Amino acid sequence: MSDPRTDGVDQCEPGACEESSLITTDSFEEFSHEINSLPAVVDDNRVEADGGGISDEGRTVVSDEKRVGDDVRVDGPSDGSNIMKIQDDLNTDQLPDGAMSKSSSFSSAKSREFNTSTASLAETTEPTTSVSRNTTPGTELETGDYLHDVEFLNRKRHVFILSSAGKPIYSMHGNEDKLATLFGVMQALVSFIQSGNDTIKSIHAAGVKFVFLVKSPLILVAVSRTSHSVQQIQLQLTDVYNQILSTLTLSHMIKTFERRKNFDLRRLLAGSERLIDHLLVSDKCDRKRVSNNPFSFMTHSVRILPLQPSVRETVVSAIQSNCAKIKNLVFAVLIANNKLIALVRMKKYFIHPADLRLIFNLIECSESFKSAESWTPLCLPKFDSSGFLHAHVSYLAEDCQACLLLLSIERDVFYTLSEAKRKITEKLRRSNCLEAINDAINNKGIKLLNIGIPEIRHFLYKSKSNAQLLCSELTVPYSSGEQFKRLEGMYFRLHHRIHNSGRPVKLIYQMKEKEVLLAWVTQAYELFVTFEPTVEKNEVISLVNKLLKWIKKEENSLFILSAPTF
Repeated sequence: MSDPRTDGVDQCEPGACEESSLITTDSFEEFSHEINSLPAVVDDNRVEADGGGISDEGRTVVSDEKRVGDDVRVDGPSDGSNIMKIQDDLNTDQLPDGAMSKSSSFSSAKSREFNTSTASLAETTEPTTSVSRNTTPGTELETGDYLHDVEFLNRKRHVFILSSAGKPIYSMHGNEDKLATLFGVMQALVSFIQSGNDTIKSIHAAGVKFVFLVKSPLILVAVSRTSHSVQQIQLQLTDVYNQILSTLTLSHMIKTFERRKNFDLRRLLAGSERLIDHLLVSDKCDRKRVSNNPFSFMTHSVRILPLQPSVRETVVSAIQSNCAKIKNLVFAVLIANNKLIALVRMKKYFIHPADLRLIFNLIECSESFKSAESWTPLCLPKFDSSGFLHAHVSYLAEDCQACLLLLSIERDVFYTLSEAKRKITEKLRRSNCLEAINDAINNKGIKLLNIGIPEIRHFLYKSKSNAQLLCSELTVPYSSGEQFKRLEGMYFRLHHRIHNSGRPVKLIYQMKEKEVLLAWVTQAYELFVTFEPTVEKNEVISLVNKLLKWIKKEENSLFILSAPTF
């Protein structure tokens, strides 16, 4: 297939902007930069050294070389000092280091039963009683032996978290205390490989990937039967790791384990496990999770709520006029339905898409925020992994379910921020912006039929210069959970293939039985498109050209093209 760049596709970048409020580092580039020493792959009885090439069946060892192309303004808080840079003389004697005053958004600790399990995750026996994390006491397996439970073993994905000492912390399914033997095996594998001055990355056996992410003092392990690549799974484990840091901070967690290597971290995470649960897409076909999406994670970007430019400008103006004089306010973030409406920031400071994912996750799974204004500490690991920002969280109004977060380094400005929020809402109501936001929230998405390209079933478009993602509405045949999972798998495979550093490609065209797929990556954007199966190859270019021209025409509504500051 010929390259669209030579076939008349408009060379503009829809959604381009000179400055973005988001850090736009590519996820794979950043990931290889953050992992100091890339791990080896243990494939059955075969071990590959770091920096190797590509083997079949998707078994990949990713090179340590960084991809070139994205301009990195901020490389993350490597010294964890952003908060101190904002206010060097911040009073630190009000709360002990790492202390956290949990808001009502965090539930009480879940009850735990203390048993152990013996067996191997690879074993399968006769069916027994099914198990889940939410099983009520008294209804679980009498023996607690999940590792002989067919339903538990046949889950498509598991995620386990343990300490470097082998102490169980979290299991995506089942009770982690009843998997103590399995956690011990994981810890032993990591320690054995480390004794040879290496780091374990993944094990492949019988169609199952066992993927490791070692972030001392934690070890995160995923067991996957999905189409996701090892690196994509490691990126998701990194999100889980960041979710833990958002509750504890890195410095507090490290100090805790320095004092006691066998410390049970669940004592500090009690009640926030559900944030991790919610961050991990469920194995079940959940329609709500279908609409709010793994694609932002895959493309390392943020979805924007489409709004008329005048409405968004009014929203930003309302935030600026009422917050500009508030000392040490770092970010003001207005979101709805996992989409960004507006972001205003302190000068010189940017927010990372991974941190925004944590904010979205917190809001989406915390119904208590809807009933009252809340004041909660929140660590944004990419901004500053060793300190808390203090977040005033509230919905704009009962008749407008957009959520406003005002993030400050000061811990005693709740009433100041509450008053600012009240004035923001009043201004937006007077200018009819609340109704406009409601209309946008109720809009299910971009309808390709209305654009005049019904031959396209679905598309993803990421503008690289601002790390923003555009998705079309999910329609038949992908509107059901099962079919969405199939679409998701196809996109993830394309994304992995096109970002594979060992065999980089810019354009992929695939004819499948049920659809035609296109993946196209340029220096300016990434585009993934699903076509009707009857679309001919020579039609694809004209359809893509038509789509890009429409996005360019509507870009002022579809993207945030400015980077407003206080």
